Amino acid sequence: MSENTVQDGGVQFPDQLRARFPDALVSVAEPRGEVTIDVDPADWLPAAQSLRDELGFDQLMDISGVDYLSYGADEWDTAVSSEGYSRGVEGKGAGRFLWGEAPNGAADPPQRRFAAVAHLLSVQYNRRVRLRVFAPDDDLPVVSSLTSVWPVANWFEREAFDLFGIIFEGHPDLRRILTDYGFVGHPFRKDFPLIGNVEVRYDAERERVVYEPVSIDPRVLVPRVIRDDARYETSAGESAGRREAKP
Repeated sequence: MSENTVQDGGVQFPDQLRARFPDALVSVAEPRGEVTIDVDPADWLPAAQSLRDELGFDQLMDISGVDYLSYGADEWDTAVSSEGYSRGVEGKGAGRFLWGEAPNGAADPPQRRFAAVAHLLSVQYNRRVRLRVFAPDDDLPVVSSLTSVWPVANWFEREAFDLFGIIFEGHPDLRRILTDYGFVGHPFRKDFPLIGNVEVRYDAERERVVYEPVSIDPRVLVPRVIRDDARYETSAGESAGRREAKP
């Protein structure tokens, strides 16, 4: 049994969370035992404060952004012929095309696209939990900053803002942290072209760096699929075997 589901006083940890946050969605990913709490935007900051002060989650390990555009769209196509197997893929999802082009056969837009995810650790109880919130507006995704609860959220939120364009309201200094000063767009968004928008080179005649439209053609080398990793099943089986082997 995972640390996240071990019982305390006869009550399992997910049930304890459901009782404390009745309006939230508490889910457990099996066999990994990962616990996720989905809250409304208005409850994002209060839930974080309660998890820290009441349930002992004193450490914020990370805050990440997620873009669910074209989530679940399958692009893998294997064809069989007398000459062998063909594993080519035509780009269907967002980001598999040039800037300004429409995706070919992409999945319907999700009801909620952008999410912020906080990964929390309780040292006292040796537990982890994932707190997730979806921004109510896809055009301008805004959620509350967690810097007032965990000051270390400062740079994590700047990274999510830089890469996903998620705005953390109340952040003391929200600006880019990874991309260049003049960078346009947010590179981890699914509709940002994988080949980029511009390329940079040094022009010897002009004796300066120049920015030009990207000259390479988009290619799909890795399929976008969703599948469970067999390593989790193997790990769960090995853990069960070790428990059974104990005298």
